[in-house]
Amino acid sequence: MFMTNEELWQKTLEEIRFEVSTANFITWFQHTIITEQKDQAITVGVPNAFVKEWIESKYQKPILKIIRNFVPDVRSVEFSILPKLSQKQQPASLVKKQQPQEQQEISELSIDKETNLNPRYSFDNFIVGSFNELAYAASQAIVNNLGAVYNPFFIYGGVGLGKTHLLQAVGNEIRRKNPHTKIKYISSEKFTNEFITAVQNKETNYFKERYRMIDLLIIDDIQFISKKVQTQEEIFHTFNTLYENNKQIILSSDRPPKLIENLEERLRSRFEGGMIADISEPEYEARLAILHTKRKEKDLTIADDVLEYIAASIKSNIRELEGALNLIAVRLKLQKSPLSINEVKEILSKHIQPRKVVTAKQIIRAVSKFYNTQEKFLIEKTRRKDIVKPRQIAMYLLREDFNGSYPYIGQKLGGRDHTTAIHSYEKISRDIKKDKQLQEEIKQIRLNFYYNQE
Repeated sequence: MFMTNEELWQKTLEEIRFEVSTANFITWFQHTIITEQKDQAITVGVPNAFVKEWIESKYQKPILKIIRNFVPDVRSVEFSILPKLSQKQQPASLVKKQQPQEQQEISELSIDKETNLNPRYSFDNFIVGSFNELAYAASQAIVNNLGAVYNPFFIYGGVGLGKTHLLQAVGNEIRRKNPHTKIKYISSEKFTNEFITAVQNKETNYFKERYRMIDLLIIDDIQFISKKVQTQEEIFHTFNTLYENNKQIILSSDRPPKLIENLEERLRSRFEGGMIADISEPEYEARLAILHTKRKEKDLTIADDVLEYIAASIKSNIRELEGALNLIAVRLKLQKSPLSINEVKEILSKHIQPRKVVTAKQIIRAVSKFYNTQEKFLIEKTRRKDIVKPRQIAMYLLREDFNGSYPYIGQKLGGRDHTTAIHSYEKISRDIKKDKQLQEEIKQIRLNFYYNQE
């Protein structure tokens, strides 16, 4: 039976929806369509280079397999960038939107007293990007093989990057799949306080039994046991008992085990004996994807350029991104009209640490102005010799000062392949070390886009 592009993609997305979390579905598949069926090949349109790179590397084979269930003759799936898709909405049937009442009910759910797990943390609302991919994949593996793989599992990363969310998502998912699993989530500080109380009340046997007879122990912020000799002793013996009985142990910290000061070597050795995964700061494209997802979840009317400004302004962590979006949501509710960029700048300046922020557009504008050329020549697919150097410098600055990914940079400047962006960045990086004239030129360009922003 012949299917139109829209019908085929609709059916494909319905299948994909069962394979990924709601958050990932919204992030990666919300603005996609089939643009062409030709010569046993399917072309899927995506909104930007970041989405293209991610879907190609993670979902190309599953997508092809699903499509071939409907159209067996298809032999390949390709992806093309269509920026206008960022405004396209998916059918409501594909992305279930929580009503305000539902959101309220979730937020009001109390923390489980037995497990200490907060039900609002789940895999469904956890955003996955290259910055947390390894930790997420390991967490999924643990859910399916509790105590058998990655034991212990040690996650580290800065404040507000989603460690607690991921830890509790593991616990909640295991609890959902098997309600009889004995789980305990606790911060190291609370563990210490409970242990001290048990010692004072002569209830250490009860304390030990409580923590050594469980199937999954999750300790958050383990770095705070530094210098706490008795707590370390208790955790050491608890760890050994659980590990020897094939029970799962998951730990989090703001640093890897080797950098935790005043940690007993025997504990350090055990922490390093399993899987260690870091969660880094999300890159610009990931921050923007998170904001797009949160905008949809909260049903906010916020322009794309406002989200782009927030993503460029807040580089440190996800918590600050959500905080900024919440501030803007409150203003929108009071004002009941769209906010301009200047209004957003004013709101954020009062609540986030001031910092010099640069956007991709400002960098491109500053480079074109310095070399007395038009911005369109840097952006368009032109091979003019006088554009080669300015474009290479723009690529270098987009990487250094904007932290753009190579696919994003290549697409932004002439629709180039990511290898072109890599070559340009590496060339300028080499040349700038020995070319004082180039050093001065880049210095002046930076002064332009940092201190003369329009």
